[in-house]
Amino acid sequence: MNWLSAALAALCSFGVWGLFTKLAVLHIDSKSALIYQTLGVMIVGGITLALVNFKPATDVKGMSYAVLTGLAYGIGCLFYFLAASKGKIITVVTLTALYPLVTIVLAYWLLKETVSLKQCLGIGLAFVAIMLMST
Repeated sequence: MNWLSAALAALCSFGVWGLFTKLAVLHIDSKSALIYQTLGVMIVGGITLALVNFKPATDVKGMSYAVLTGLAYGIGCLFYFLAASKGKIITVVTLTALYPLVTIVLAYWLLKETVSLKQCLGIGLAFVAIMLMST
């Protein structure tokens, strides 16, 4: 699978995830919803573990960053479920879908990646989107 196909599959999956989040918190509290979502992630993790013949890579640095990724994701999901339970999912999903802005800033500062003028314009438009969607 090439990167574009994978990205489009992720886009669709995250879109359905946003809808299922709201449906879940209409019936159970946000913390319980996170617990059950984690069960779903564990199922995907188990399938993935089988796909690598139960022999995942073991580089300590890579493993450490992957665990930090999971912690950041879990914390983000906890707050996402809380926001979804208290606000309109249209606004919550739009605001939180702008998380790449945080990644862009961190990549610029920490990884010394460049940001083009065209990309800066896109970032500016993302801020406009936040203002339009949050009112």
